[in-house]
Amino acid sequence: MEYLINLTTLIFSSVISIQNDSLELVKDIEQGIGSLEELIRYIWYFNIFSVKGQAVQVNQIVIALILLVIGVFVSHWMTHRLKRYLRKHSQLDDSSILFLQRITFYILIVIIVLSTLQMIEIPITMFAYFGGAIIIGVGFGAQNIFNNFISGIILMIERPVRIGDIIEVDTDIGKVEEVGARCTRIRRFDGVEMLVPNSKLLENNVINRTLSDKKIRTTVTVGVAYGSPTKQTSDVIQTVVDGHKDILPDPKPEVFFSEFGDSALIFEVYFWVEAASMMDIRRIRSDIRFKIDDKFREAAIVIAFPQRDMHIDSLRPIDIHIVDQKKT
Repeated sequence: MEYLINLTTLIFSSVISIQNDSLELVKDIEQGIGSLEELIRYIWYFNIFSVKGQAVQVNQIVIALILLVIGVFVSHWMTHRLKRYLRKHSQLDDSSILFLQRITFYILIVIIVLSTLQMIEIPITMFAYFGGAIIIGVGFGAQNIFNNFISGIILMIERPVRIGDIIEVDTDIGKVEEVGARCTRIRRFDGVEMLVPNSKLLENNVINRTLSDKKIRTTVTVGVAYGSPTKQTSDVIQTVVDGHKDILPDPKPEVFFSEFGDSALIFEVYFWVEAASMMDIRRIRSDIRFKIDDKFREAAIVIAFPQRDMHIDSLRPIDIHIVDQKKT
């Protein structure tokens, strides 16, 4: 009986001890939570700096960043909707639509920044204190980016290079796909995409083959054998180019007897086409060559190939020796 009383007393003591420990643990947790809340509150309302007596706190900077990110996404969405609307309901070309899209995006970003600063009560005058640092940063570290950005705006305003133009940069020829804020994307006719800095398009020589219009002059060269009727050859070539549906009648195609070659009489025909890419031009050239070959066959005009004439001097006797292969 005494053993049971001692055991019961021990159990009750243990329960009371556990309850006391639990209460102390709860108090410690509550104190810890209270301390954490105080720490978070302290960081959230911490004054980073002051401008003219007005403090700028951490919470203002965080809210400003969140609003700016949301504003950038909304601006992208609105400008893409604007681009699709203009493509469907306006007669503007892609370069004009891209210019309006970019300008609208930049204006929206400026409005969002100013509105955000006003909403969270950050004084705009604070940026005056960072003006010197920004200028130094642009001068030393970001001058190329800033240069390309300004060059991109100039390209979109002056439009010396537009979307869809066929241009030649150095030795590369391609079609302009996009004029970006930093660089211009050009797709070569072998499928390779080039990213050319905008400043390079303004500072270097660039050949724009379709600046004023899509008309491009090209040529096809053919050589016929010596002795061929030159006037008939010229007439056959002229007939082929005059009757081709993809060759522009104005300016009129012209055929020239170019030169007396080593093994051929060289003729060149110059004509104008309206093409969107170099592949279209190559396709038209190939078609012209096929038709010229067919017409030459009908007229019995031989397309020349390299050949050499051998002349034997008949003034002196020719020394002939008969060799028996069995003896050799």
